[in-house]
Amino acid sequence: MQETIVLYPIPGIGHLVSMVELGKLILRHHHHHLSVTVLLTTGRFDSLTTTAYVNQISQTIPSLIFHHFPSLPPEVPFAPAPAPAPRSPFSDLFDFIANNNQNLLQALQSISETSTIRALIIDIFANAALKISSALSIPTYHFCTSGIASVALMLYFPTIHNQTTQSFKDLTNIYLHCPGLPPLRATHMPEPLLNRDDQPYHEFLHIAYSLAKSRGILVNTFEALEPRVAKALSDGLCVPNASTPPLYYIGPLLANPENRTSECLEWLDSQPYRSVVFLCFGSDGVFSAEQLKEIAIGLEQSGHGFLWVVRNPQKKRFSVALEPDLDALLPEGFLDRTRERGLVVKSWAPQVEVLSRESVGGFVTHCGWNSILEAVCAGMPMVAWPLYAEQHINHNLLVEDMKLAMAMERREEDGFVSATEVEKRVRALMDSEDGRAMRERCREMKEEALAAWVKDGSSLTAFGKFAQSWES
Repeated sequence: MQETIVLYPIPGIGHLVSMVELGKLILRHHHHHLSVTVLLTTGRFDSLTTTAYVNQISQTIPSLIFHHFPSLPPEVPFAPAPAPAPRSPFSDLFDFIANNNQNLLQALQSISETSTIRALIIDIFANAALKISSALSIPTYHFCTSGIASVALMLYFPTIHNQTTQSFKDLTNIYLHCPGLPPLRATHMPEPLLNRDDQPYHEFLHIAYSLAKSRGILVNTFEALEPRVAKALSDGLCVPNASTPPLYYIGPLLANPENRTSECLEWLDSQPYRSVVFLCFGSDGVFSAEQLKEIAIGLEQSGHGFLWVVRNPQKKRFSVALEPDLDALLPEGFLDRTRERGLVVKSWAPQVEVLSRESVGGFVTHCGWNSILEAVCAGMPMVAWPLYAEQHINHNLLVEDMKLAMAMERREEDGFVSATEVEKRVRALMDSEDGRAMRERCREMKEEALAAWVKDGSSLTAFGKFAQSWES
């Protein structure tokens, strides 16, 4: 019987891309006797971006098989009910994953008819899948699409939970301490953890307990990027009074840049060496109209070239956004006044390709993990401007431990950034001695990233140990 590895990402392009890159890695090293199947949910979290990506991968890598779940049946209320209270997107996501367990069971049973499933690798947020894989006795691993710091904080979360009875959102000016990490404001914990009374808080607590008992946790990072927290984990400091699960740092896993042309790439190729700062804030990174105007004023006053990806303001994350009306959103005359040295693009830019351009000298980022890895692999210094999820954790690491980024100073109550601060940070990144020193550290870390995958490199070694664990 053929042997297969099954991958189960949660919805969301960032999580899917990392999982697909893991699948490509497995095929690259074990293609002679293994197949890889990626399970995909169907329904409310679908997007055109995800569909296009899956179609493109299916055409270019036919040995990577996508198995689409059928849509969940619609919920039919038994009687008229009052309008429900607003729910967290994370509650919807966790319920969606749990409700797909029957589809997961059927998929794994179907695959098992023609293949021996050597391992199931689930996104750490697809934790509900453990109920099914355990019943089928399938060896199951967790995959973290973020860094070692996120794993450490999750493993240590039950300890922090037991240190207080208050919600983190109410612990203003209180710092939380996790082994191996810089102190973190309680109010900067990831959104699902802020309110102790919300369902997502307890879902994350359950995930933390499951991670501590995991057969193994794969992490999209490399050890030289996060050495202090990696040591804290190896010393057992994040799982007090119990064994730390096996950890495999197998990154950086990044999509290869595509050979394509676009207006912004052609424009970058016409700009002077290291003259342009790139501003991009991820697929869910949106700002208010007021904040967009402040960024524009700051960029204009900085005097530097810029490539800026602007998304339409919206009130709710994960919702579909319309194309932005740049003339309405940006200060009057801004586009004309900065035409010679700046380019504003709507909604999306080919980030990997942009970061590799010689004209780009700095990156203002939301601190999403994929963006951080892309910048590190390009040797690109950053200004850190976290917005949501685990990005405040990543921000602290970048600024305080890695020294690969400058902090964008934000208003504590709402994260607002003034035009003066934007101007100041852009100039510091591009012109100052601190910026030059940071650029040199980024160049060195780029070399470390490359070294992780050469013979005897840390990530190649870790991947070999992971393979041995499911081959034995």
